[in-house]
Amino acid sequence: MASAEAEAIKAEFVAFSEALQTDPPPELQEMRDAYATLGDIGTKPDGVTWTDVDVDGVSAIWADPDGGVTDRALLYVHGGGYVIGAAKYYRNLCGHLATAIGCRVLILDYRLAPEHPHPAPVEDGVRGFQWLRSQGFDANHIAIAGDSAGGGLTITTMLSLRDQGLGQPAAGVPISPWGDLEGLGGSMATNADKDVLVSLEMLQAMAMMFLAGGDAKDPLAAPVYADYAGLAPLYIQVGGDETLLDDTTRIVAKAEEAGVDVTSEVFPEMQHVFQLGAGRMPEADDAVAKIGAWVRPRLGL
Repeated sequence: MASAEAEAIKAEFVAFSEALQTDPPPELQEMRDAYATLGDIGTKPDGVTWTDVDVDGVSAIWADPDGGVTDRALLYVHGGGYVIGAAKYYRNLCGHLATAIGCRVLILDYRLAPEHPHPAPVEDGVRGFQWLRSQGFDANHIAIAGDSAGGGLTITTMLSLRDQGLGQPAAGVPISPWGDLEGLGGSMATNADKDVLVSLEMLQAMAMMFLAGGDAKDPLAAPVYADYAGLAPLYIQVGGDETLLDDTTRIVAKAEEAGVDVTSEVFPEMQHVFQLGAGRMPEADDAVAKIGAWVRPRLGL
């Protein structure tokens, strides 16, 4: 059974969703501004320093935990359907991740659609990885993580790195990854009444802006269609009540088919990117701790 804290945060997710269901619909900038509500759902962790940084022309934020190592890094690509969301709204979650792993986290403000449609986000993901390499980080000392669209972007960044002969990070951690831009997974229907954040209609609208007329089955946009051969190990977390649950199931199947070391975990009764509640709800704290425990040895920590 979900904790009382999880139920309270679910109510805040509901309030966020209802605030976007206005007539007429909110303007894009209003939706982007509203994302701050999700960023404040968890707590601000103690002992973390945030620093703005330019990543080869892309804005980013460093999260540095007290006592953490400085020669390992997690590259984090945020969620928001490739249309909304920003690095600044992920300071809390990434601060908790930095503390759990014991290393720096670089939160990337990749370009958003519709101003910058596909493949701009994956280009920026690759740019972030290459920038870390230029700063002296070994490839096997870098992990990549992200949530929702950022979960899909975690995978597509790794695919693009492979395709360009640029190597692989030590590991990837997609959280509730959006992998199917058409919403064909069965859980889009079976979990429609449980997921309070993500609906098929919303995903279709965001996919249209992101693709800008492009192919919805392009594997660098929709990783459920990708060949995963040669990718680094993956650890995927997803909530049991998510409409995107089957995106994870299908991604895991593709990765296993290609011989990738992939681990997935479904958290019963949890909502989309429930990890945002870190510091306030035990399920989120457990998930973040599990990410830290999984990533640390792969970074040599």
